[in-house]
Amino acid sequence: MARYDDIAAAYRNSIKISPPGRRTVTTVDFVQNLAKYNHNWTLKGANIWIEHYQCSFKDVSIEEGERRTFQLFNPNNGGL
Repeated sequence: MARYDDIAAAYRNSIKISPPGRRTVTTVDFVQNLAKYNHNWTLKGANIWIEHYQCSFKDVSIEEGERRTFQLFNPNNGGL
């Protein structure tokens, strides 16, 4: 059974950290992790959720379409 709280957990599990420390998430990874929690979302639905609830992540996609990439953006380094 899908639970609302699992959406944020799936998002956190989708975040990738590169060697320089950049944190990125793709909608494809997010949708795949949501499926593990029994949420069946489209790429468009995942993009809408990210844009609405994750204000620290900005779109850095280099191609058009629903397969998007978001990167953590925080000019104050977010205390990391």
